Amino acid sequence: MFFLSDMLNRKLHLPKPGEALPGRGRPIRTAARHFVSKRPLKGPYPDGMEIALFAMGNFWSAEPLFWNMPGVWVTAAGYAGGSTPNPTYQEVCTGQTGHAETVRVVFDPAIVSYAGLLQRFWESHDPTQGMRQGSDIGTVYRSAIFAAGEARQAQALAARDAYQAALGEAGLGRIGTEIRAAPEFYFAEAQHQQYMARNPGTGHELQGTGVLFPASGQAPATPPGR
Repeated sequence: MFFLSDMLNRKLHLPKPGEALPGRGRPIRTAARHFVSKRPLKGPYPDGMEIALFAMGNFWSAEPLFWNMPGVWVTAAGYAGGSTPNPTYQEVCTGQTGHAETVRVVFDPAIVSYAGLLQRFWESHDPTQGMRQGSDIGTVYRSAIFAAGEARQAQALAARDAYQAALGEAGLGRIGTEIRAAPEFYFAEAQHQQYMARNPGTGHELQGTGVLFPASGQAPATPPGR
């Protein structure tokens, strides 16, 4: 019983400095191309593309929410927010790498705004659940936005505040989403890329709160420098 309790405790708390798994010096192998669009996962990408990173529970279920959005050039499943270099799926699932399952979204801001991606993020999962998402429990399933630059981080924070107000009006709890500068992103193994397209009828859908993002609360959608 103590062993099971210790395992759960490790999954619910981020590892302290010096406790994370050591990882490895080289990237793990992944797919070369997106299973659906056939575009290269790691690039090269067309000029003008931006990258957004969203963690919102199981990346098998989260990735399909973005890959069909107009203006999204390619998506990828991976790991971010931890301290173990080049982790494997098995390592991340122990909770001892500090990473969250994360979706990498390469998008054209001239077609789809970052605000539009944020709206999809907020409405598609429950950001009030802490270190879990539904029946998926652990730090690996936490809600997080890893923003590329100060302007995008400020936009994400403003969107959080707007959505928090909407949740409050609906009688729901506090958002626990981690919002910070984008860390290193590690591509997940090939079998995890576009998992729901490779394995139709498997997995489960993420459950949002049912609260719509308020149109009046959207942060400015103008890309930085434009």
